[in-house]
Amino acid sequence: MAFWSVREELSQEHRLRRSYYELLRDAMDQYMLEYGLIDSYHNFCEQKEPYPFVEKRELKPRAILPDVEYKCQNAFLVIFVEDTIPEVFKKYIRFFDANRTTKSNLLRSKTLPLSGAFDRYHKYLESAHFSDFLRVLLPVDYALLIQRDPGGRSRNRYMLSHFHVRIDWPIADAAENLAQQLRYISKDLYEKGDKYAEDIQKKFFEYYGQPVMVGGRRTAACVAAQFLRQIPCISTIYAGSSESRALIRISERGVSKTVLMKLSEDEVRQVADAGNITIRSFKTHYAVVRKGKSCICIFQASYAYNNPARPPEDGKLREIKPDLNWLSVDAQQVLPKPGVRSAPPLPLNIIYS
Repeated sequence: MAFWSVREELSQEHRLRRSYYELLRDAMDQYMLEYGLIDSYHNFCEQKEPYPFVEKRELKPRAILPDVEYKCQNAFLVIFVEDTIPEVFKKYIRFFDANRTTKSNLLRSKTLPLSGAFDRYHKYLESAHFSDFLRVLLPVDYALLIQRDPGGRSRNRYMLSHFHVRIDWPIADAAENLAQQLRYISKDLYEKGDKYAEDIQKKFFEYYGQPVMVGGRRTAACVAAQFLRQIPCISTIYAGSSESRALIRISERGVSKTVLMKLSEDEVRQVADAGNITIRSFKTHYAVVRKGKSCICIFQASYAYNNPARPPEDGKLREIKPDLNWLSVDAQQVLPKPGVRSAPPLPLNIIYS
């Protein structure tokens, strides 16, 4: 059963809020692609280092990623909530007055290159300067929190409310919560022994499309996504790490990974033909960088949950089977460049080719 309500279950007021949230999320998707992937590519170019393209095998469910950190890759964690996180959850999602995005707090933080000209309206998503404000804060440790402004005159106004937000819910508690929802345990993570508890925690990371016990931001993204299920609204988490070289997105629709991929001349022709467009049109709307006859494009893999990762229809307790895959590749697409409005995503089945 979904922890959030679909449009048909919402009041007219909340339908309007959902529409506005999704409109803002579309814009955030575009911005995070730009910052997480394209800007990272230019970072490598400026340092005259070859870009470490993600290999196709790294996009398979349960893939083991190379344990290499790339300093030129932009790392970040952004939590974007449709509603406002209740005060009672501050114990686990650490947002306080001390890390609210006020001018005094921001200037006090030595890591932020902000001038005294900062305007408090820059933190609202409707501000023309919001993207500049976000860019300044994205490199900050821990997470940024974007949520509905509970005190605003407009009920559907969103702002970047807090920075330096730590996710302090234990991994074991997050895994226990998921296992209860999926009916692998009734009460306690260790009710069936240590080995069973270890298997559940491994599957928790697989559920969110990550290798076991990955780095800090990706672990925090998984834990935050699970914790936010306690709030009856949708949320979106964007995570980027120096190891994955991917934009990881977790929402009510599931998990996706978006990467830069170099397509050969034949692959460009294949995608253009499948999309019924010319190669020239493809290069104009989809190629982030042209390298001779090949192109560097934005490729997105979306994942679907298999039966073991869904609550059983009969609601009965069941045994976990570690060998069964919880995720499968659902969609593979080449995305248009950020800012291109007229072009749709184009299918490209390449992960298992």
